[in-house]
Amino acid sequence: MISARGWLLLLTLLVSTAGHAQLQFSLDGSGLTPDQRHASQTLLDEAQVALPPRLREAVDRDVVVRWVDLPEDIYGRAGRLSGVELNTKLLPSLTDGSAANIPNGRPHGTVRQELLATVLHEVTHLYDRGAYWSAEQRTLLRRCQRHNADLGPVGLRAECRGQTARRFTLSDEPRLLDLAGWPQRVGKRGERDTQNGQVARSPDSYELSNPREFVAVNMEYFLLDPEYACRRPSLARFFSAHFGWSPANQAPCGSSYAYLNAGRDFDKQALANLDPERVYEVDYLLAEANQNMASRWGHSMLRLVICAPGRPRGPACRLDLDQHLVLSYRAFVNDVQLSSWDGLTGAYPSRLFVLPLAQVIEEYTKVELRSLASVPLKLSRERLEQLVARAVEQHWSYDGDYFFISNNCAVETLKLLRSGTDHPRLQNLDSITPIGLLQVLENRDLADGSVLDDSREALRLGYRFDSFRDRYQAMFKVLQQRLPIGQQRVEDWLEQPSEQRRQWFEQADLRASAAMLLLEQAAMRRQLLLSQDELKQRYLTGRAAKDPSLNKAGDALEQILANTGFLSRPAELLEGGYGLPQHEEWQRLESETRTRQQQLSLLSADLDGEVRRLLEPQRLAELEANEANLKLLGEHLRKLHKQSGGLQL
Repeated sequence: MISARGWLLLLTLLVSTAGHAQLQFSLDGSGLTPDQRHASQTLLDEAQVALPPRLREAVDRDVVVRWVDLPEDIYGRAGRLSGVELNTKLLPSLTDGSAANIPNGRPHGTVRQELLATVLHEVTHLYDRGAYWSAEQRTLLRRCQRHNADLGPVGLRAECRGQTARRFTLSDEPRLLDLAGWPQRVGKRGERDTQNGQVARSPDSYELSNPREFVAVNMEYFLLDPEYACRRPSLARFFSAHFGWSPANQAPCGSSYAYLNAGRDFDKQALANLDPERVYEVDYLLAEANQNMASRWGHSMLRLVICAPGRPRGPACRLDLDQHLVLSYRAFVNDVQLSSWDGLTGAYPSRLFVLPLAQVIEEYTKVELRSLASVPLKLSRERLEQLVARAVEQHWSYDGDYFFISNNCAVETLKLLRSGTDHPRLQNLDSITPIGLLQVLENRDLADGSVLDDSREALRLGYRFDSFRDRYQAMFKVLQQRLPIGQQRVEDWLEQPSEQRRQWFEQADLRASAAMLLLEQAAMRRQLLLSQDELKQRYLTGRAAKDPSLNKAGDALEQILANTGFLSRPAELLEGGYGLPQHEEWQRLESETRTRQQQLSLLSADLDGEVRRLLEPQRLAELEANEANLKLLGEHLRKLHKQSGGLQL
């Protein structure tokens, strides 16, 4: 007989044991030798130690592990009754220890490490199937199921969003899906992308098959790879927060991230590093709309306000314009000739370009005659640095499809802001136009539009960069005041043939001649743009018809178009590895980018020498006439200046 005191002690022991129940691996040793059982148990003990404590407590069951006959290329799989089955063909090398030294050409390197990863992978699936729900989650789920989330109180709608349909612990977590590459689609009431665009620099392409496998594959690396937090910092941060725990084997990470600068100066090294500590602010950078098909809604970008080396973070960093970078999602088009149909059907890759601010300012204000507005985002320091890390991750991994309507620059920018900052006020924000996105950011107090209120101060402090169109129009007014010209707009003046503009040169005084010189420079930029488009059109049709007149120039242009792709898809420079490049990959990156840049520089020089032969006679004549105008105006100005005795204008 057990006394009342004995029953009480036994009950206490049982309750205590139940409270601390956790996952246990149970090896099915039938048919195994003692050495095989020992090697197998050692592997399972190692897996047990590698798992986060919260996961072990959540999967509070015995997980039976068996060795079975499987196809040669399969290391393991989920077994019957939530167990794990391992390939018996691998048991001999595990037993004699050689598995630890046998390279297998698979992501984890050796047979033994791959077996360990397989066990962790399958246990993660058990956890993900809902082995763990907190009491708070269960209560919320019941509340959401009792009420129609669309009709209930506002507070409940916010809580229930994305919760009622959840079936998994991790793989349907909204935050995880954003980071994994299945983001919420803009304008689709919570629907998510079905295709994962983060196809580059993957540790194992199996992760892209669905969110459940993404979670399991990434848990392998989170638990086993000391560099995981350096290679995929956003996901490592998520897993650590979810489990309240980080692996003890984490390696220290560098303070900066590698990126490729897509500037057009091929003589400069493209590989550079970005230190988040030097980023003072992030601005939403908006290029105003124009009448071109691909630009009629404006263009969304992000501007990184980076402090010069040695300068403390602060407002003065906004004046370090030569340090600032622009993150711009663009349709990478090999022929650079946009087709409206292709843009609607997603024929163009969408990639994240990193560009120098000065180049972006020149492209929009001088060439496209579009103004830029740079509006600071209201982000905490932590959110800002997370956004910078996420942007660099996308730069190395993302290769999506560009749709002018549903997945354009505004949509891509919004998805980056969501995944990068995890800001709650961004989650149900919908806008598919760049201008509309800025307005919504301001309305939700996420962007400080007040910096544009005083236009003079905005220009002085770099919150606005005006289109040169206003300057050209001001110069055109000088001509209208001094010469009996018939045009009313500067665009009309520039669209004239160069020879018609030339007839006014001799009648122009010093001030009018100076204005004409500036306008002729604008006309030259316009001619170069038109020549570029015409050249690419002729190159494409000529190459298709095997036009022999293309010759060397056509070959050079073809190679330039092919070789510049690495600036928007830097992952093609590296084989192996995943995520952000680490120190051991830098030397290879430096060598490869230097070689590519040298090739592009030589090709560009060849192209400059041959390109004019590819232009249509009428375009070539206009380009040469424009150059002659610039020469004549320069001589005329020097003559007038000399006659005036060197007086200022």
